[in-house]
Amino acid sequence: MSREKVRNKSAKKKATSYFDYNLLFIIIFLIGFGFVMMYSTSSYNAQIKFGDSAYYLKKQMLASGIGIVVMLFVTFMDYHIWRRFAPVAYIGSIILILLVLSPLGMTINGARRWIGIGTSLSFQPAEAAKLGLIVFLAYFIERKSKSIRRVGTYIMLLMFTGIIAGMIYVITDNLSSAIIVAGIGFVMLFVASPKYSHFIVTGVIAIAGFVLLMLFEGIVKGSFRFDRIVVWLNPEKYPQEGGFQVLQALYAIGSGGILGKGLGNGIQKLGFVPEAQNDMIFTIICEELGLIGAIAVIGMFVFMIWRFMIIANNAPDLFGSMLVVGVLAHIAIQVVLNIAVVTNTIPNTGVTLPFISYGGTSVVFLMMEMGMVLSVSRRIRYEE
Repeated sequence: MSREKVRNKSAKKKATSYFDYNLLFIIIFLIGFGFVMMYSTSSYNAQIKFGDSAYYLKKQMLASGIGIVVMLFVTFMDYHIWRRFAPVAYIGSIILILLVLSPLGMTINGARRWIGIGTSLSFQPAEAAKLGLIVFLAYFIERKSKSIRRVGTYIMLLMFTGIIAGMIYVITDNLSSAIIVAGIGFVMLFVASPKYSHFIVTGVIAIAGFVLLMLFEGIVKGSFRFDRIVVWLNPEKYPQEGGFQVLQALYAIGSGGILGKGLGNGIQKLGFVPEAQNDMIFTIICEELGLIGAIAVIGMFVFMIWRFMIIANNAPDLFGSMLVVGVLAHIAIQVVLNIAVVTNTIPNTGVTLPFISYGGTSVVFLMMEMGMVLSVSRRIRYEE
């Protein structure tokens, strides 16, 4: 056999495709676990409100089904196609947020954060904006990779992030989503730029700005967010007001113990923890499955983030790597904020637990993000 043939054979061996089945398993597990906890958590309230104990479960399964189809479609697309739509995704995110102010804007549970026609055809623009920002920043960072050290480029990227985060906060009055968007941009820039001094200055300015904003809202506007900080510092002092949800959540966590009361045997979901299937679902996990169940759920998210890191490190190009880093930042920030809120580590704010909390818009866009990550993993080549 000639040397040329041997070379060709070895080259063929090296061009083996990769697909992250570990990540796919985690996604499927979290969705399935979410269905189980959704029914356990929401069946009582659903029966009282709608006469159907599986009402929330059915809606979540429908949204998840749509999300899975979207994920599979995006997975088998070449992720480089997102480059073409990156500016459109950014501008489209701005337009969607502005539509909240139009007749299409909807008020649900006292907050005007949705657009759509009727409650069955509504979604939150903030969820689309998270995805749009990830795609756009990945595209822009790749284009400006040689000048990323420059202060001008860094400030420009911060401005792109700040515009979306600021619009979400001002127009939809959704501070939690604004924080997540800002965090996504910060993490992507941190990974892309070697100039760590930029981030120290940005971090100090961001913290100072946030403190001033909260003081302004509390003193000048008399905002409910300032009240939440007061309640957070001493929830026992406000047991029938702002501290009710926090205290009930802590009772649920504490009563679960090490092993929990058993799946379906929780008490706090029976009207004590308001809307337990949404932001506070982790408290019911702690109550019914105990500390062991809570650690298992956190462990799955940690494993998911580790898979993201592996895919990002082995991505064929900077664009693919930044896409995965953006999704990693989104999941990590949202999980940390949700668990921090339910354990009263930080003041109460509306942040869902990815894949598990109730929310059709959230799960569809999360599945689209998972599809992008899996698409990047499909382009990885490894040596046999």
